[in-house]
Amino acid sequence: MRWHDKLARGELVIIDGGVGSELARRGVPMSNAAWSGTAVLAHASIVTAVHLDYVRAGADVIIVNTFGSARFMLEAAGVGDRFESVNRAAVQCARRARIASGNHDVAIAGSMSNLPPNFDVAGYPPPAREQRDYDELAALLAAADVDLIALEMVQEPKHGSRALAAAKATGLPVWLGISVDRNGRGDLVGFDRHRVPLGATLDALLRFAPDVVNIMHSPLQVIDDAIVAVRRVWNGPLGVYPEIPYSTAPVWQCAADGTPERLVAHARGWVAAGVSLVGGCCGTGPEHIRALSVAFASDTLVQ
Repeated sequence: MRWHDKLARGELVIIDGGVGSELARRGVPMSNAAWSGTAVLAHASIVTAVHLDYVRAGADVIIVNTFGSARFMLEAAGVGDRFESVNRAAVQCARRARIASGNHDVAIAGSMSNLPPNFDVAGYPPPAREQRDYDELAALLAAADVDLIALEMVQEPKHGSRALAAAKATGLPVWLGISVDRNGRGDLVGFDRHRVPLGATLDALLRFAPDVVNIMHSPLQVIDDAIVAVRRVWNGPLGVYPEIPYSTAPVWQCAADGTPERLVAHARGWVAAGVSLVGGCCGTGPEHIRALSVAFASDTLVQ
């Protein structure tokens, strides 16, 4: 059963877990400029294996490793001339995983971010060039036959609007993924943009009428309040796929308070609050998605 059918039937949709952090855990080097965007150049088999492990763990949706693959991101990583081959290869990794799993109902979501190279806000290209690069990536993902576009780690209106406009222009279903944290006063703000209130971001971006809003790559401790804030202005399908505590030394691994059991415990509360899609972002792995899939296997959501 496909993800939109599950939502229509009041069933929980399971999203995959972190891709970049899982690749890093398996020894794939990350790019300072483009995070995991260059991984397919030398490690396509590992990218495919990560997707396959998430499908086997129970994911209904796998998100393509194109988070850091807009042309301006790849140019900063020194491989801008390989934009098309990088992104097509990333989609093919997800497609090969779906075929290998035998589960053809699994949806493939093309990922788009609106983050700057090196996560440095001074690194954005001029606005017209930025928009052109988002348009280019969205069009390539659509031409590669992804099932939907997942806009990820949006934290503010200006750059988020450009990326969201590009995604909507494809005509595909679009998921808006917002990343939230608290500032020093305890207000809900952008994950890295502590001067941007969550409300201002939602006011600007919900006008684009996304198909799903996800609270993603956000700390576990802010999710409950973020759900309340989003629900004040959004009545459509709501998802959560948070980051969890993890360490990178000596190896990538989830911390003691980032276990699959703890994620499931949080997810039960989110589902009770009306969340209909759950998964994981940085720090989570197939074991977290398997735990979610098992925990909610026979549950039907209360509408």
